[in-house]
Amino acid sequence: MNDLRQESAPARLKVLMLGLGIDGGDVGGTYASFRWIEALGRQADVTLLCLQRPGRTPTAEQLPGVRVVSWPDPAFLERFDRLRAQIKPTWPLFAAHARRWIRQALASGERFDVAHQIHPQPMRFRSPLRFFDIPYVIGPVDGSLPTPPSMVGEVKDSLFVRLRGLDGLRLRYDPALRETYEKAALVLGVAPYVADVLGHLKLQRFETRLERAGELVADPTWRRPEPGQLKLLHVGRTVRTKGLRDLVRAMAHLKDLPGIRLTSAGAGPDLEACRREAAALGVADRIEFLGQVPRSHVEELYASHDVFAFPTFREPMGGVFFEAMRWGLPVVTADYGGPLAIVDAASGVRVPVAGPDQFARGIAQTLRELAHDPDRLARMSQGARDRIANLGSWDDKAADTIRLYHSIRHPR
Repeated sequence: MNDLRQESAPARLKVLMLGLGIDGGDVGGTYASFRWIEALGRQADVTLLCLQRPGRTPTAEQLPGVRVVSWPDPAFLERFDRLRAQIKPTWPLFAAHARRWIRQALASGERFDVAHQIHPQPMRFRSPLRFFDIPYVIGPVDGSLPTPPSMVGEVKDSLFVRLRGLDGLRLRYDPALRETYEKAALVLGVAPYVADVLGHLKLQRFETRLERAGELVADPTWRRPEPGQLKLLHVGRTVRTKGLRDLVRAMAHLKDLPGIRLTSAGAGPDLEACRREAAALGVADRIEFLGQVPRSHVEELYASHDVFAFPTFREPMGGVFFEAMRWGLPVVTADYGGPLAIVDAASGVRVPVAGPDQFARGIAQTLRELAHDPDRLARMSQGARDRIANLGSWDDKAADTIRLYHSIRHPR
């Protein structure tokens, strides 16, 4: 008699996730981490440790397929939302909670195949995972991107941003932070530049992974513009490094093409300087500064413009790129930092950052060429959608992550 044995399916991985704030109703990295964890919960047994912000829908209700362990986020910080977003002051509190919970869980006999600290993304946060014998992933991490030397004279950073400049020193001289990365079985970075920032550390393994998945608009409204006509859109907080002032200066080099117009959606400390510069350069009549607009209106702007002009020159990632490209908007941006990992030659143009005047002239020349070549714009529009589609769905992203987990976990 033949001895027929049916091969059993591999057991689902037991994954421990750490995320400071995980909320599907939020934006940026918080939202991306939520969607990533949600998809992982369909392919693995996921336990998420996080903080719960007051007044928000409980994370456990938002992630029914995930085991959620949460602790209350201090309510008084709700009054300081910008500070919370910039410096993550509750990280030490969360790390202490997480370390205590993991120690107790392991002492009671619970075991995890892998752990993953997925949020927050900046590189400055020491991980409690370094204390345990669980192979772990950090990232995708971002931040610590220096201002291009040619633009340093134009940038006057806030105190919070200047304090971020200490991240590089901490990565070199803070033993706990170094240990966080050197003990990690895998470090994920949002773009290739992250490997350079961490290049002095003895990493076990590094790979690049974007924080987003491919989420296309079902019926995009992009239409080929007439020659000489371009509706440009800039979306983002108006700080010097986001490049709005460079776009204003570029418009001054395009006065012979009155069909090129610019819309800016976003508020911030550089907005009034951009208004004044537009007036001084004689292009204020071709630029609409909307200031802060509701999220729903931002989507309408993507649907009604021709090109996403976002020459940000210190951008570690940039979620707005994904938002614009999913509508089929070709991109004009800087050839530096995060855009290197997102915008390719088929979906946009990356302009070298070679000093304020040269940068503005380079942007203007790119826009001039695009305005005279609607066929190229149409190809780039399709290329933008193809680029987003090629990222795969959140389930595809989760499957890729599961493969990474299998490659680093200890044998059972």
